[in-house]
Amino acid sequence: MFGKNKFGGSVEYIIVGLGNPDKKYELTRHNTGWLALDYIADKYGCKVNKIKFKSFVGECVIGGAKTLLMKPTTYMNNSGQAVVEAMNFYKIPPENVIIIFDDISLDVGKMRVRSKGSDGGQKGMRSIIYLSGKDTFPRIKIGIGAKPNPNWDLADWVLSNFSSDELKTMKNMFENAADAAELIIDGKPDKAMNLFN
Repeated sequence: MFGKNKFGGSVEYIIVGLGNPDKKYELTRHNTGWLALDYIADKYGCKVNKIKFKSFVGECVIGGAKTLLMKPTTYMNNSGQAVVEAMNFYKIPPENVIIIFDDISLDVGKMRVRSKGSDGGQKGMRSIIYLSGKDTFPRIKIGIGAKPNPNWDLADWVLSNFSSDELKTMKNMFENAADAAELIIDGKPDKAMNLFN
């Protein structure tokens, strides 16, 4: 782990929100990572509007550490291309790269923080683990709910829009995700897990 540097210098942490770039995906369940990242950017006064590493990026200070906020534009299934490019550029270990994404095994309004593990069937996470060769990424999984009907196609479900009630619930989740990310950056992942799991 790097020591925290409050006075500029290089990026020490990356927070990645997974999603899809097209306008039609904007408020879909699969774009939960992007939506959470927008919330975090807003909270910390960061503009995520530069194009770099096949992503929209912006820099801010979170928990005293210079942090790159990242929204990959590679489409979900190729998220690893963007994330690994940024990691290599800043020489950042996976332990300092926080990934935020949607999870169908959690109900809307639930969140789970993990310090490492498998992709859990999430294809963006699978791409990151595959291309980096590591699974030690802290991740914040935000529940989008299971398919309401077993006959639904999974892709149709994750690309469906949130209801307005669900979106209100999700705003609380994004606030929790921001707090969890700050705790992880502050070297307190266990506290984040205890608070939010």
